[in-house]
Amino acid sequence: MILTVTLNPSVDISYEIPNFQLDDANRTNEVRKTAGGKGLNVTRVSHLLGAEVKATGILGGTIGQFIEKKLDDDSIKHDFYKIDQESRNCIAILHDGKQTEVMEPGPTLSSEEAELFETHYLRLLNQGVQVLTLSGSLPKGIQTDYYVKLIAHANELGIPVVLDTSGVALHSVLSSNTARPTLIKPNLAELEQLLGESVTANVEVLKNVLLNPLFRDIATIVVTLGKDGAFVKHEGDYYSVSIPEVKAVNPVGSGDATVAGMAKALGEELSIDAIVKHGMAAGILNALEKQTGYVQASNFDHYYHMITVNKL
Repeated sequence: MILTVTLNPSVDISYEIPNFQLDDANRTNEVRKTAGGKGLNVTRVSHLLGAEVKATGILGGTIGQFIEKKLDDDSIKHDFYKIDQESRNCIAILHDGKQTEVMEPGPTLSSEEAELFETHYLRLLNQGVQVLTLSGSLPKGIQTDYYVKLIAHANELGIPVVLDTSGVALHSVLSSNTARPTLIKPNLAELEQLLGESVTANVEVLKNVLLNPLFRDIATIVVTLGKDGAFVKHEGDYYSVSIPEVKAVNPVGSGDATVAGMAKALGEELSIDAIVKHGMAAGILNALEKQTGYVQASNFDHYYHMITVNKL
């Protein structure tokens, strides 16, 4: 089973407004409301790909109840820790070929709530979890090393961890001596933010960057390059990944779909080639759909076989 953790989930609301007008009333006939947050996108795509998956995280209020109902409607298993505060909404306005987002901050957690979730999480971790995914930012009030604690528990149980976060939360994990994720998935911008230096897609540049001590003892690093595929460091080997050209409808959430595909393959103990191809194929499928964090699994094999992984 894959256990997905989303500490700051949301209801993702999208409005299609072709001719959006500032400082004026705008109407839309196209509204979508989904259980959102990076980890819940991972959950939904994992489920659609046929993996056994359970979602956990921190929910509260009527918005939290709405998220649970959406998951129930999709027959997705979940077991969240509940708080009294409201979970958040995140709004996307689709207009003029662009996407403008308004993202609420979500609740501020107390140290007691953080500790109680950790207890809740430990109980779930001991229920046959084969792969753990940790996605997204940390809620306000939680210490920046919180992911370190969650990963350390998984490490003690020998559970592979896929971590998809950025900024201070990622730096805290990579700086730790007590917790190591199995797989991370940074893009070029996240690497630049992490290291404080310019990073390009040049193979030699990426090889040198991934030799940084921050990345020690991480089995697999997948640097996503958008339409240009990915660059992968696995153990001591490097790989270049090429993907087919597609006409993207909505690329938002493709990174989360990529995590879902890789987590599924990791749980099945597949080869590094297969793990990467599973991830890339799922990311492509998400980009072809209007709905964020959604794939047509029937098309998976078609795109999977169009992806090439070359050892350098």
